[in-house]
Amino acid sequence: MSLFLAQAGAAGGSTNRLAMAAGKLLTRDEAFQLAKDYGPRAVGAAIVFVVGLVLANWIGKAVMRGLSKRDMEPPVRMLMVRAAKLLVLIGAMMMAIQQLGFQLLPLIAGLGVAGVGVGLAMQGVLSNLVAGLTIIFVKPFRVGEYIEIVGVEGQVDNIELFSTRLVHPDRSRVVIPNRKIVGEIIHNYGKIRQLDLAVNVSYDTDLNNALALVADILQRSPRTLKDPAPVLGAVTLADSSIVIAIKPWTVLENFGPAQIEVNKAVVERFREAGICIPFPQREIRLLPGADLKSVA
Repeated sequence: MSLFLAQAGAAGGSTNRLAMAAGKLLTRDEAFQLAKDYGPRAVGAAIVFVVGLVLANWIGKAVMRGLSKRDMEPPVRMLMVRAAKLLVLIGAMMMAIQQLGFQLLPLIAGLGVAGVGVGLAMQGVLSNLVAGLTIIFVKPFRVGEYIEIVGVEGQVDNIELFSTRLVHPDRSRVVIPNRKIVGEIIHNYGKIRQLDLAVNVSYDTDLNNALALVADILQRSPRTLKDPAPVLGAVTLADSSIVIAIKPWTVLENFGPAQIEVNKAVVERFREAGICIPFPQREIRLLPGADLKSVA
């Protein structure tokens, strides 16, 4: 304990005159002497810190170039770059503090005590940080995949330590705190999605001909995938029509345009082939001898 107090006293001794000077007005000679004693230290500390900033930036770029050549997830790559820059900055700060004449051991002890209070005040931020690390290393989803979670959906655009950013199909962006993601049910569509289209045909339609036309449309479309094979068939026998399900696969960026093109092509080809797309209708029959007035 006495050793710790002695070190703390040594650390405070270098700043006693600064504290005393702050409490009263200085004469010209005192100001000159203070600048003479502490000016070179302050300049040296500033130079050390600036050099540390430049070095951290250079090392960060070098690490990024090296990791870009490896097959690595973007969030992991960014985490390693930031860790390298942070280590250099911490080293530069410690050297700058020593240059000013402070003892590091008492300072670190004081920061440790203050860190407890800061940690309690920043529980939400720290929980986001821990959740971000969990997402980066567990990888429940990756950048570029389409996910649905906590009532929102979109393509994963970026995974940060504190939040995850999604791009919605309408090009808007959704930012989700990472603590809202960990522990939730995630629907991960991956990098392809399946269209859920349907068309109605009348009961007197040749189903084989109609299905062949739709299959040809999907085969010719550049926006639909051929592997996995599309799902195609009569799915419902409705009151006035047969419902044909059309469920091809497509990459994320073609999800919206593919729906428009396939629907347009189906209507045009069915009209050319004389296939009727019926609208809902009901047939009413009047029995002989029925009283029309009572019906009305």
